[in-house]
Amino acid sequence: MCGGTIMMNWRSRLAEPRSLFLAPAGLFLVALFLVPLAILLYYTFLQRGAYGGVLPAFTLENWQRLVDPLYAGILYRTSLVALVSTLICLLLGFPLALFIARAERHRNLYLHLVMLPFWTSFLVRTYAWMFLLRDTGLVNTVLQATGIIKEPLPLLYNYGAVVLGLVYGYLPFMVLPLYATLERIDKSLLDAAADLGAKPLQTLWRVTLPLSAPGIAAGCVLVFIACLGAYLTPDLLGGGKTILAGTLIQNQFTNARDWPFGAALSLSMMALVVGMLYAGIGRRKERLL
Repeated sequence: MCGGTIMMNWRSRLAEPRSLFLAPAGLFLVALFLVPLAILLYYTFLQRGAYGGVLPAFTLENWQRLVDPLYAGILYRTSLVALVSTLICLLLGFPLALFIARAERHRNLYLHLVMLPFWTSFLVRTYAWMFLLRDTGLVNTVLQATGIIKEPLPLLYNYGAVVLGLVYGYLPFMVLPLYATLERIDKSLLDAAADLGAKPLQTLWRVTLPLSAPGIAAGCVLVFIACLGAYLTPDLLGGGKTILAGTLIQNQFTNARDWPFGAALSLSMMALVVGMLYAGIGRRKERLL
């Protein structure tokens, strides 16, 4: 009993300084994350004023509007675009990350090339895609000059342009986690698979892919969340023909000046992301158990 009491006292003494050091971070989290979320949640139960703003009248109308087919369809299309963009990023990013991880020379150069787009403003890069994809842009000009097409292709202001912009913008977020995982794979496991008669594709499917699962999960989460809440790319590359959740939320807070409904949309998107994250973590724990 005496020894146990002494150990508990020592643990409490060690925990006190740790809690003191964590206090500023906790206050920072409460002030800049929890308090704004609480204000946003409070706004969802208020009514829109006649000229914008909010009225202190309790209502559930803002949450009920989320099941309207119009807004439910926008949320569905947003999730679908984010899912397609994430899958394309995975298909493109995995071979690139595998190439960089197995490169014996110029590995740092390849990593710098992957991160090179971050040195330029995201807005400038999005505008560059607009100049490339428009009717008089480089792509249509080259295709017409070579005689492949006679009239300009509608490459801009559609979902294809939005997916292209999202894949281009968030591909590095898929490559970097995949590279970090693939680079740590023990090469002796690949050699053992080859010694046991496994062909390169079999080794990739049965050894490399399972061992790279944490990187795949991390990359997919990063890309999917970023695509789900994207506003700039759908607004510029999609124009008025592609209304996704980010554009809808922005319109509610600016043009429509319906802050309560915009807050409900924002929290619903956040709840969707958090739910998917918890579902993924729960499945991973079940596999480990």
